[in-house]
Amino acid sequence: MARAVASRAVLLVEDEVLISNLVADVLSEYGFAVHEVTTATEALRYINGGGDVDVLFTDVNLPGGIDGTELAIRVRAMRPELPIVYASGRYGAGGLGRMVSRSVFLPKPYQPAEVCMLLARLTDAAI
Repeated sequence: MARAVASRAVLLVEDEVLISNLVADVLSEYGFAVHEVTTATEALRYINGGGDVDVLFTDVNLPGGIDGTELAIRVRAMRPELPIVYASGRYGAGGLGRMVSRSVFLPKPYQPAEVCMLLARLTDAAI
């Protein structure tokens, strides 16, 4: 295992259950506290309810009326300092349109360990 991070809270928004479980397991092994949801609506409900979040990691293509890019816009309005990571296998960073400030794009497929290192770097910078 790579370096462990002090417990940082990740809100993982991914509608593919197998991907979500794999990423959440690896993030947990690296010391992250992970809250998994499958839709942007659930993510907004979690944040609005005072859920602990140090970084948002969201798929771009989500079911329902709110995709990952709209989720990022709404979260940025509520939490201007929160690091946001977008992931997509369908779009490149240029295909998303305008990304919110303090955000990063990660193309799929990605290695879960790669995600851990990126989130560790972003949350360390947020302290």
